[in-house]
Amino acid sequence: MLHSIFTLIVDTAAGLLGGVLLLRFWMQVVRVRPPVSISHFIFQLSDWLVRPLRRLLPGVGGYDWASLIGAILVIVAATAIDLAVTSGLAPELLVPLSVLRFFEWVFYGFMGLLILEAIFSWVNPHAPLAPFVQALNDPLLRPLRRVVPLIGNIDLSPLIALLLLQIGLRLVSTLIVSSL
Repeated sequence: MLHSIFTLIVDTAAGLLGGVLLLRFWMQVVRVRPPVSISHFIFQLSDWLVRPLRRLLPGVGGYDWASLIGAILVIVAATAIDLAVTSGLAPELLVPLSVLRFFEWVFYGFMGLLILEAIFSWVNPHAPLAPFVQALNDPLLRPLRRVVPLIGNIDLSPLIALLLLQIGLRLVSTLIVSSL
């Protein structure tokens, strides 16, 4: 019982920090500037890890590699803690489970952004966060929008993107689990 509560707390804290670090990296990739309130949250939550890592890993190609490596370090640490609590730290499982968790966070993060954009488009397309979320999703949706036409003035590309992300996650999960 206490193991599951501890694992829940570790996974929640790691998920929040890792998600923020991955979002910080993706914002650099897409070249989007978040609203002030979001940027304060992101930078205050992650600067303690990103700034020291930037001394070791400077940005190359305009990307914030320190944020991505920070997310990977958080994933490996959370996976190690989970393994230590549940199975006595099986070191042979650390790398594959960390890679699986990394892909899960990336895929679920993109899915969450797509769902958030769909909610904004239905409820309030002029919300202050809507352009930010649209800019984050644009690299995923732009290729699909070229192929998928509007049907009755409704854009189905987010639905297709969600489906493709779920298929991708299942494929990656199957490959990683089969390698164990």
